[in-house]
Amino acid sequence: MKAIVQRVQRASVTVEESCIARIERGLVILLGVGPGDNEENARALARKIALLRIFEDAQGKMNLSVLDVKGAAIVVSQFTLFADTRKGNRPAFTDAAPPELAKPLCAHFAGLLREQGVPSQEGEFGAHMVVEIINDGPVTISLEL
Repeated sequence: MKAIVQRVQRASVTVEESCIARIERGLVILLGVGPGDNEENARALARKIALLRIFEDAQGKMNLSVLDVKGAAIVVSQFTLFADTRKGNRPAFTDAAPPELAKPLCAHFAGLLREQGVPSQEGEFGAHMVVEIINDGPVTISLEL
């Protein structure tokens, strides 16, 4: 699994002019699932992200997690994180998991975040989404399991 985690002041996801997810302070997690990924990978990554200390404390140090600041998350499936651009100019996505594996794992991952105590919403798997992100910092972290 791969994740791009962005600390946000606010964010939203819109599909066909309808807002399906909206948060204030928290995280937008762009989540890529590979063919070898499983529920254990999802559990480990959800725990890592829930405890990731990327929010500032009173002294301005990144010392607090999304849980500490009572933030929320939006999880957006992002197969393009597995883009292979080594040949030519058109990316290949053969390293991404097929939808029948990726879709349930993305939903499971969001559920695991909720179990960790992070209120989490999801984008719509396979849909064309408009993701509005007001990045805070900016803070953007890349994680891979």
